[in-house]
Amino acid sequence: MATSQNPAVICARRSRRWILLAGVACLLIILALAAFFGVGRWLVVEDRLAKARAIAVLSGGMPVRAMEAAKLYRQGYAPEVWLTHSPEPGESLKAMGIPFEGGEELYSTRVLIHEGVPATAIHVLEPSIVNTADEVRVISAALGREKDRSVIVVTSKPHTRRARLLWHKLAPGECRAIVRAASDDPFDSQHWWRNTRDALDVVREVLGLMNAWAGLPLTRTR
Repeated sequence: MATSQNPAVICARRSRRWILLAGVACLLIILALAAFFGVGRWLVVEDRLAKARAIAVLSGGMPVRAMEAAKLYRQGYAPEVWLTHSPEPGESLKAMGIPFEGGEELYSTRVLIHEGVPATAIHVLEPSIVNTADEVRVISAALGREKDRSVIVVTSKPHTRRARLLWHKLAPGECRAIVRAASDDPFDSQHWWRNTRDALDVVREVLGLMNAWAGLPLTRTR
């Protein structure tokens, strides 16, 4: 003979279930907010400074990356500054019949010289690069020909975590990178959502990290 449950018991069970679901939902919201507000700080990582074979300036972030490299050079952390070379926008402009004075490395060289680095200490690495993964390969290949296989890699603040990840993934184990952020980079890691520039940096870096974790299926993104 079937017995009916007490309505009060059923109501209590439903109430506990809704309280549990509400608690889980609140916890997820708190975690999502913590991730949202904390991602800017999480993106910025730096290694302890030490003397190295060279200081490598990743392309982009003109002129603050080159200025940081010059400061490290003046402080005696490395005897050379290495730049990478991108064929763009030179190739695209050339195809349109528009003359182009030079790539970013030309202007980075001028910044370095302006900041006290002698021209003889500045070297542009080959081959040309398209993205940060290419830069890691080119820099580590140059290091592979040196006795001292350590390099200080200078980039923008939000780009440091991805640069470090790509180095660990792509560079040979004997090549060591000291990742440093440009101190004059205006990126506001505490309040990155307040301006378009910082927000775009965060979105680009998070997508870039996802691409790196997935094994770099998108190979032409910076």
